[in-house]
Amino acid sequence: MRKISNEELRRPTVEEFARVRKMPVTVVLDNVRSALNVGSFFRTCDAFAAERIMLCGITATPPDREIHKTALGAELTVAWERFADTAACVERLKGEGYRVLAIEQVEQSAMLGEPVPDDVRYALVFGNEVEGVSQQVVDMCDGAIEIPQVGTKHSLNVSVAGGVVLWDFFCRLRLKG
Repeated sequence: MRKISNEELRRPTVEEFARVRKMPVTVVLDNVRSALNVGSFFRTCDAFAAERIMLCGITATPPDREIHKTALGAELTVAWERFADTAACVERLKGEGYRVLAIEQVEQSAMLGEPVPDDVRYALVFGNEVEGVSQQVVDMCDGAIEIPQVGTKHSLNVSVAGGVVLWDFFCRLRLKG
């Protein structure tokens, strides 16, 4: 077995990627404090062709050396917007017709992997590394998704959780069309 070179992968250029059909998912980062986590989200959103990232509250924005360190240039390919307040972002997305889901452990959350309608645009809210998604924002959401876990820890790193959830949505939404 031979590893495939970067040239053989035939990845799109930045211009070609801008024209790629995007998965109907917007990522919302609610006060994510690590710029390295933010960069990881950019890279994951690029990999799965998410529509855009909303960077809210204290979440770092490009250009930023630490974001670039983990994004590896994906901060240049994934659309993003800055919001001073996550609640204002969620309010706008709901007004645009998005179904807003907190990725959080809450009462009555759905487990990741349960069916989701494929004719809906989603906004997935990921929270702060310590506090998670703020209660104010959880209260505004249309629902919540929890990642099933069986280990002794009660959570995953926020950017790891982003990879898990975005991969699940990619498999169910993007690959249908």
